[in-house]
Amino acid sequence: MPHTNLWNVPITLSDSIMVKFYENSFNYEYPFPAVSLAYLLRYPNPYATHVLSTDVIDRHFDPGTQRLSTTRLHLKKSKLPPAMLKLLPKGILGGGGDAGESYVLETSVVDVKEGWMQTESRNLEWTGILSVVEKQLYRRPAEDVAAGKQKEKDLVEATKNEITGVTTTVTLLSRFGQAKALKRKVEGSATAPLPSIEVEEEAPLRKGFFSSWSTGSLQRSIEMIGLRRTREATSKSKEGMNVVLERLRNGGLVRVLEGMQQDRLRAFGQNGPWKQSWRQGQDLEDQD
Repeated sequence: MPHTNLWNVPITLSDSIMVKFYENSFNYEYPFPAVSLAYLLRYPNPYATHVLSTDVIDRHFDPGTQRLSTTRLHLKKSKLPPAMLKLLPKGILGGGGDAGESYVLETSVVDVKEGWMQTESRNLEWTGILSVVEKQLYRRPAEDVAAGKQKEKDLVEATKNEITGVTTTVTLLSRFGQAKALKRKVEGSATAPLPSIEVEEEAPLRKGFFSSWSTGSLQRSIEMIGLRRTREATSKSKEGMNVVLERLRNGGLVRVLEGMQQDRLRAFGQNGPWKQSWRQGQDLEDQD
């Protein structure tokens, strides 16, 4: 059963800022070579139809350490959750919250010899509202590394009776309202230096119910909404990986590539959800 842990840890930016962590550990019933390959080939899949494109920015293999390092940029269909939008001042996003697309930067390092892979993904949009950094560690059992069992089997044969452990850690941090809080603090002390922190400027807070909320309360609410979304995304990500791994087990790399093509056609073909959405948008423009 997956082990889940959640806790709050204060950081030094401000006494009112809290960072939320989400940790989840589980096993894939597949060996490390198959899992690491599936990770790099996981888009598209039936559980990730929101991923529009993936571009490799940099890839490097170090012959000395036998490690493959990759940097990729994913373009995804993504909007801020409605519950989060209700907490934000009108006009703060300039329409960006409904833009429908956002970028995620992913880095990964694979060490097949030692049997581990480290990955990190972070959002590049709306970071002043909520910054989400996901780190994962994939590792094959230590006894397999010591015995060198992976060298005795090819990739398909190695997909039987072996596991790969995965630990996912997600850090969620909202800096919403922090710019003005820091500004007030600096104005109150003529000798205090301006803290070095990149934040987005906020519009005036909504009047009414939310105007009585403190900056810390809004930040914690935003982080909790992000946490719920993170839990759902982690579950879907695991299901998507299992689809790719099952294809690899049943038909090798050829079956994986065929499945990717089928998923792309379902999502972006003539009758796919993205094509239908585009047609609806065109019809609305014609009516205007």
